[in-house]
Amino acid sequence: MDRTPRLLPREFVVKIHSRCNLACDYCYVYEMADQRWRSRPVRMSAETFEWTAFRITEHVRTHALEHVDVVLHGGEPLLAGMEAIRGFLTSVRSAIGGVARFSLQTNGLLLSEDVLSALLELEVRVGVSIDGTAADHDRHRRYRSGGGSHAAVARALELLQEQRFRPIYSGLLCTIDLANDPVATYEALVSFGPPVVDFLLPHGNWTSPPPGVGAYADWLIAVFERWYRAPSPETSVRIFGEIMNVLLGGRSRVEGIGTTPTSTVVVETDGALEGPDQLASSFHGAAVTGLDVTTASFDDAARSLVPTGLPLPCHDCEVRAVCGGGLLAHRYRAGAGFGHRTVYCADMFRLIQHVRQRLNSDIAALAGRSR
Repeated sequence: MDRTPRLLPREFVVKIHSRCNLACDYCYVYEMADQRWRSRPVRMSAETFEWTAFRITEHVRTHALEHVDVVLHGGEPLLAGMEAIRGFLTSVRSAIGGVARFSLQTNGLLLSEDVLSALLELEVRVGVSIDGTAADHDRHRRYRSGGGSHAAVARALELLQEQRFRPIYSGLLCTIDLANDPVATYEALVSFGPPVVDFLLPHGNWTSPPPGVGAYADWLIAVFERWYRAPSPETSVRIFGEIMNVLLGGRSRVEGIGTTPTSTVVVETDGALEGPDQLASSFHGAAVTGLDVTTASFDDAARSLVPTGLPLPCHDCEVRAVCGGGLLAHRYRAGAGFGHRTVYCADMFRLIQHVRQRLNSDIAALAGRSR
């Protein structure tokens, strides 16, 4: 019997440290429904690192994969220390070479010159979380003492922009706050020279809806117009690029846009194999598979994940191929599961239609000039 999972995992999020040196008030890991982080080991043990390296190697060899993506995550992953990170990468690469592509998502506070030099040597791409202007960022992304973290993150990004570190600069992640001016937010992010900007919709669902749901389309459309109409390209904005790619007949490369199946397996600090960690915003234990890296393969974990097909209510929607029903965590309703359209349905519909109209208008204009 074929034991290959319906969705073959190609991305692994490895939680190497389960605590953080910030106390962001919107964090889905620490502030939302699933509080299992409290009982997890603070740091991944040497044994769990070894088992994770083994499972990555096993998975690549079993399926003869040309590449897999390994994301070092947390908490704040740099709290695990560069020695642990170096040892883990060395174990994986000694077995499968460059097949595993490594990246790290950080709040930026520990990105010193020495740390960046080590990450450059190890070829680990670095993404940094920052929420726009100093005042807007510091409203949410604070130290436990209450002080804002923007100044420290900005110093790290000044380093990361230097020519020597540009090869590992993967981009910026910004959580949308409707209280923030969208164009000012975009321009603050672009000032740091990112190759890519990711805008993250606040996690929420039908039972616990995000604040201001229904107004995110206007916010994103304002950013889209500023980005799209720039005299010359400034950066890539992932949500807009993926929507345009699908509208033009391509396939999305990210979860939450398009209907291309995605399967991400998370390895927690205690070795638990779980589904996407944003499911923590849904309910306590939403990402649990009951499997462990010491006894189960990534294929076993993938077979246990919540199906991600198009929700039934979306089948007659004219933008279903672009929206794809939205991010799984945003479809949840207590007592009824994940079989709903995204709580951001109205926002995504309006955003996609706006992008479609802009593309159609510009394509028509280009065609007219070519006659």
